[in-house]
Amino acid sequence: MAKEPPSSQRPPRAEEGGRDNPVEEVAGEVLDAVEEAGELSARIARGTIVTILVYLGEIGVLLGQTLRSMRHGLHVGDVARQMAVIGVDSLPIALLTTAFSGAVLALYSVRTFVEYGAAGFVGGLVGLSMVRETGPILTGVVLSARSGSAMTAEIGSMKVTEQIDALRSMAVSPIAYLVAPRLLACLIMLPVVCIFANVVGILGGGVVAAGFGVPWRAFGDSMRLFLETSGADIFKGLVKTFVFGAIIAVVGCREGLQSEGGATGVGQSTTRSVVVSIVLIFIANFFLTFLMFSD
Repeated sequence: MAKEPPSSQRPPRAEEGGRDNPVEEVAGEVLDAVEEAGELSARIARGTIVTILVYLGEIGVLLGQTLRSMRHGLHVGDVARQMAVIGVDSLPIALLTTAFSGAVLALYSVRTFVEYGAAGFVGGLVGLSMVRETGPILTGVVLSARSGSAMTAEIGSMKVTEQIDALRSMAVSPIAYLVAPRLLACLIMLPVVCIFANVVGILGGGVVAAGFGVPWRAFGDSMRLFLETSGADIFKGLVKTFVFGAIIAVVGCREGLQSEGGATGVGQSTTRSVVVSIVLIFIANFFLTFLMFSD
């Protein structure tokens, strides 16, 4: 039998309760870090959700107060002036945007359709896309950037210079005097601008299609084939602009009424107004499309 080495030459044994394994220490630190990151993410998510819900609640309250104020009547001159600013002044930009969008849409589709002998479907594709999606969306985005920002800047400047407080001191409701005419003007003018935008966008697509050899008659026949003869596609697209107009007016006026901090605060409110309006327009467009065109 082999002799057992003396105790002084034996390798030291790990004592119970001794030093921890380094791998376990690193793993524990990683788990702690992941747990802290998860808790932080949860707090941020909760705070973001609460902020969004509060914002939507403020918009809903402002919309309800504005609709109630309309029961007492509106000054026709104020509404007409806002209709000119919101609709007429924004019309050239909306028409230019939709014209080139329709042209690009036709440019993408006409080559493939001509190659496969389906050139007669170009008009239907451009027309259906324009009246259902492209026209209403572009109209909403353009007027949000053009008119929504103007609303916020104007009302925000009145807020920081205490003109709105002066209205209240004279027993004049800022909502009835400032918000209601802009809301009504948006509800009226966005569908009107969208009608012109649809026509110009389809014409832009027709010009490009004609340049690739698609006759105007075939372009128009294809549109009549794809679009519903009752005009339901056009009407549903205009319903979208009605909702978009309410979003632009309420968000723009809300941001203006909440402005503070001088010129810097007005600039920040204007930027926030455009961003929030465009985001809400795209969200509303999804739900409206799902409800109206899902069949």
